[in-house]
Amino acid sequence: MTAMLTTGAAAATGSDDAAYRKEIETWQAKRVERLKSPNGWLSLVGLEWLKEGTNTIGSAKDNAIVIAKAPPHLGNIVLDRGKATFSLDPRATEAKIDGEKKPGAELADDSHEKPTTVSFGTVNFYLIKRDDKFGLRIKDSAADTRVHFAGIDRFDIDPSWRVEAKWEAYDPPHQIEEANILGQIDKVTVPGAATFEHAGRTYKVEPMLENPGDTELFLVFADRTSGKETYGAARFLYAAMPKDGKLILDFNKAYNPPCAFTPFATCPLPTQQNRLDMRVTAGEKKYRGGHD
Repeated sequence: MTAMLTTGAAAATGSDDAAYRKEIETWQAKRVERLKSPNGWLSLVGLEWLKEGTNTIGSAKDNAIVIAKAPPHLGNIVLDRGKATFSLDPRATEAKIDGEKKPGAELADDSHEKPTTVSFGTVNFYLIKRDDKFGLRIKDSAADTRVHFAGIDRFDIDPSWRVEAKWEAYDPPHQIEEANILGQIDKVTVPGAATFEHAGRTYKVEPMLENPGDTELFLVFADRTSGKETYGAARFLYAAMPKDGKLILDFNKAYNPPCAFTPFATCPLPTQQNRLDMRVTAGEKKYRGGHD
């Protein structure tokens, strides 16, 4: 009887392990699919900051912002105290605004669910806001970084890196400063801290809430593999909201920020609390086709 119970337990454990691996593999496949999409991070080819006043755009060298694949004179953006208005040059007949033929529009930035998009050929751009700066994020579905994508290298899936952390809610949530790779400082909301054990040691991280009403927490972290096996600046990880005082951190789902693939992204950096004195040998490794 004992032998039968042991065999049954082993079979159940094997089944659970297989199901978990399938879950992670499915997540990994969807991650790559999003990355490789025509408008994914691999298509990012430019980041141009706007100056106050008129900013001319086009492929001709007399423009303030030169985009190689644009018409010679695409149009201009007038930035006036945080309001950006785009006017299309009548000669740029192939260009569209949000997929429609329009003479111009006030540009909604990336703090909106759907920022206003200006497109022409394989290229599009939209407005981003970082601190008090506004810029154009330019994407091209035919970008070399997308066409010659080198794939994702990862550590082997390891169920031990799916950790159950003790959740300590902050009341009220903390507002902390977080730097990005541009050297700018953003205020972010930290609703609590997660404490977990691994290999006999205790660690503590503070994930953030990106937007009010989000159903996931976002962790930007670095560890002892950063700059060696993994991307130097940081890796990202999302976690479902805590339940019953617990937060699940699955480091098998740790992934590279957009900055690992393109120099034109504006990625956040980990706070001191989220720089782990440990080797997190799970998730994505350094991108072999990257610029770092």
